[in-house]
Amino acid sequence: MVRLAAAVALVLATAAGGVQAKDWSKVRIGTEGAYPPFNNLTSDGQLVGFDIDIAKALCEEMKVECEFITQDWDGIIPALQAGKFDAIIASMSITDERKQMVDFTNKYYNTPPAIAVPKDSPIAGTTDADLKGKVIGAQSATTHSNYAEEKLTSAQIKLYPTADEYKLDVANGRIDAVIDDVVVLSDWLATADGACCKLLGTLKPDPVINGEGAGIAIRKEDQNLKEMFNTAITAIRASGKYKEINDAYFAFDVYGD
Repeated sequence: MVRLAAAVALVLATAAGGVQAKDWSKVRIGTEGAYPPFNNLTSDGQLVGFDIDIAKALCEEMKVECEFITQDWDGIIPALQAGKFDAIIASMSITDERKQMVDFTNKYYNTPPAIAVPKDSPIAGTTDADLKGKVIGAQSATTHSNYAEEKLTSAQIKLYPTADEYKLDVANGRIDAVIDDVVVLSDWLATADGACCKLLGTLKPDPVINGEGAGIAIRKEDQNLKEMFNTAITAIRASGKYKEINDAYFAFDVYGD
């Protein structure tokens, strides 16, 4: 009985210590910093974009301190699992495949994929038949590259570490088309660097490949942090703060259906 009581006391003490360790007065947020207009690094090293402003609003709502940490996209989930940061706010789509590794909050936006091509391109449409034999650029390890590989099987898919690299190749005629989020492509096409190209059209999202929208990824054991974020997302939508941030970047509600 004494041993049992001691064991119970040890478990309770450990649990109490765990709760104390998850106080969340400070939350470290991982982001890519190479995916405008959602997250990007300025020339002087400042993180800007829709993801960043939403993250700051959520942290303010939760009354916690935010610390941002940039991380290459390909290693962003392993870095979360390794404890480099506590959450990923980087336009990460909520998919069943990713749910095997991490948990997600509710979505904070949902926009469709699209294809862009050079302005003088003979490509007439966005179907697999339209793109047969063409080389399509996509950022690796994204739902958009997965979509291209699953749905556009008659084309050749060329993968890039960042969106900036596929943009450079299509602008210089090294590939025929690119696939990404419609907002990302539209934002690029509105710049001098994107003057080479045009939006060919949007694609119907596949719920399995494209997921349920962009959410905040957290470690599976951090359910209290997930609930904090979910409550804060609802709160900034209700207060008008979300709309204020949305309208600073977009002419429509990116929250989606």
